[in-house]
Amino acid sequence: MSILVGKHILLGVTGGIAAYKSCELTRQLVLAGSSVRVVMTRAATSFVAPLSFQALSGNPVSLELLDSEEELAMGHIQLARWADLILIAPATADFMAKLRVGIADELLSAICLAALVPIVLAPAMNQAMWSNPATQDNAACLSGRGIGLLGPAEGGQACGETGLGRMMEPADICRAVQKYLGKKSLSGCSVLISAGPTREAIDPVRYLTNRSSGKMGYHLAQAAIDAGAKVTLVSGPVSLLPPVEANLVRVESAAEMFDAVVGLATHHDIYIGTAAVADYAPIVAANEKIKKNAESMDIRLTRTRDILATVANLPSKPYTVGFAAETDQVESYALAKLKNKRLDMIAANRVGQPQGGFDSEENALWVGWNGGEKKLTMASKHVIAIQLIELISENYRAKHST
Repeated sequence: MSILVGKHILLGVTGGIAAYKSCELTRQLVLAGSSVRVVMTRAATSFVAPLSFQALSGNPVSLELLDSEEELAMGHIQLARWADLILIAPATADFMAKLRVGIADELLSAICLAALVPIVLAPAMNQAMWSNPATQDNAACLSGRGIGLLGPAEGGQACGETGLGRMMEPADICRAVQKYLGKKSLSGCSVLISAGPTREAIDPVRYLTNRSSGKMGYHLAQAAIDAGAKVTLVSGPVSLLPPVEANLVRVESAAEMFDAVVGLATHHDIYIGTAAVADYAPIVAANEKIKKNAESMDIRLTRTRDILATVANLPSKPYTVGFAAETDQVESYALAKLKNKRLDMIAANRVGQPQGGFDSEENALWVGWNGGEKKLTMASKHVIAIQLIELISENYRAKHST
């Protein structure tokens, strides 16, 4: 962990049962060569004594915003300027909400508001709190502002429930922190991502579409940006906020997505095709609403153009990553798609199951490429996106270094 040697890490600890893990996190950061200053919220001191962090970090623990001695020298500003990175672990739902709004009523949130360095959160909370739309909206907003999110992980919780919400393990957090402090894996690269469904018009009112929410593609766009890439996002109709740093191109039909992606592909180093593009579209769309007069009706469909295969076979093609959503034989179908379309990599997931897939906050992927494969086990789509971007980066760099 040479990247961490000499780095100043400000570790924020908020009030959750996972605060005990932050003691081990402090120890590992110090062993890796970092200088660690710990800032605790009032609630955090109910779970772990400040003296524990002082002994592990070798530095005094900061607690109060209006400390008479520290604030004479504007202590919260000094701490914000001292840090190379601010890591909040655990980050509770309450703290995430505060950070989104910009409330600075205690020391840790004031430091974050004054920070000019990367901020990374390791969320930890009950699984229902994490999946609550308010928390998901806060997480998406913070991520869109460039704040890193590590996890949460899935598993048993202190309350006895099971699901997404566990704080990532200290060793995993340490590894992830290095990526924020070191050279970013996709620095200097341009990435084109297609996301969401397409809509194929039947008449001015009706259309054919699918269950894709676009979440996986949008998380990948943010993960690629966080990895240092310049990102263009070609998106079908979704109800999601795109990353603020992405160049957004909105489309609706498969034909529009084909034109946009193929037109942009040769100007990018990597193309990730997460969009669920319609395989078929009506041959003719009615100009007026079709009335419900007949007992039955036939709609003639024609096959749409294959975006992935077209991009993968361009003369100056980008590194091309395809997606496959299957209900069975996931790996065999994905391998056939990898070979037949001449892709560089394929990411496949099983749909129609209780967990993961369309419109879910979670996913699991089997990723394959020429000579290798890896399983990404069930986790939040944010975590899966980070893991997949790292895999893509490793394989892209390996291919272009030979």
